Amino acid sequence: MKFITLGPAGSNHEYVTRRYLDFHGLRDRAILDLVPDFDRGADAVLQGDADFMVQCAVHPAAMSTVAKCFVGLHLIDTFISPSQDLAILQRNDAVQPTSLALMLPTLPYLDRNRWPQIEFVETVAEVTQGVIDGKYAIGLGYASAAERHPEHLHVRQFIGTVDDAWMVYGRVRVSKGELSAWRDSPAAQLYGQAD
Repeated sequence: MKFITLGPAGSNHEYVTRRYLDFHGLRDRAILDLVPDFDRGADAVLQGDADFMVQCAVHPAAMSTVAKCFVGLHLIDTFISPSQDLAILQRNDAVQPTSLALMLPTLPYLDRNRWPQIEFVETVAEVTQGVIDGKYAIGLGYASAAERHPEHLHVRQFIGTVDDAWMVYGRVRVSKGELSAWRDSPAAQLYGQAD
């Protein structure tokens, strides 16, 4: 069984997909491949080169991926998962950086007015690696990088994580035109407590 999600290695998509595989007890039975974009991932599932694909619901490509239901790519599952902790990472050798590297969807996580110049980068993983490598003096990346590379980085501001909605795609439609929901979900428990 092969799952696909967005790379590069170390991406939040890889992190969450591995958590999903662990949740279902599939870590030892499934192969996880990383793709550079969701069009290639969807094509791999549609062509039978992969069985399933995991995508964050707020990813900019989500709308066009969901639309592939008309060519045989179907949503088969959804779940909620926290992402990796984020932080503004600064290189130790950067004195007063004014240009912040970040991925566009993370812009609302900080005060935009504090940064006179913003450089948009494709993924959080690329921002993180760019700060490690010295391509960027400062960027909104994975907080864990500062722990792994204290000789190069420190956390200037801890941001934390968000709970994102995630979607899983496959070739078989599971809803059969009906609502597919979890009656005993944590949300259902909250509904039961409401007045």
